[in-house]
Amino acid sequence: MTTIEPLRWVKSSYSDNGGTCVEWAPAYASATGVVPVRDSKSPAGPALMVSADAFAGLVALARSTQL
Repeated sequence: MTTIEPLRWVKSSYSDNGGTCVEWAPAYASATGVVPVRDSKSPAGPALMVSADAFAGLVALARSTQL
């Protein structure tokens, strides 16, 4: 298991204000090309580690989805 603390986590601008929040750590991503993503309600919990390409795909999907 890779420890990714202490990193500066940034809340997604696509997260709503109802407690459903996704965070990512841009400094880690810039340094490694791997993007850690976590649930902001569980900061001590696991982080999903995805490639930069996969993360870009997730962002594109979030931008294109109409709720």
